[in-house]
Amino acid sequence: MPKNKMKTHKAGAKRYRLTGTGKLVRAQAGRGHLNSKKSSSRKRRLEGMIEINPGNAKKILDEIPYLQYIR
Repeated sequence: MPKNKMKTHKAGAKRYRLTGTGKLVRAQAGRGHLNSKKSSSRKRRLEGMIEINPGNAKKILDEIPYLQYIR
């Protein structure tokens, strides 16, 4: 074990959340700017969070070491 606490990757901590059932979720891309040309239905479709592919979960949990213990 390291002497000091592990440091959380702050950019990753802001991008990902853990649901109550333990799934990783992220916001969808495409809502940041240039929204005037996008239709309302397209912008509504991009709202909310979607589940992360389980294959990518290990990399994210390495960035945010304490995320897996928050429940």
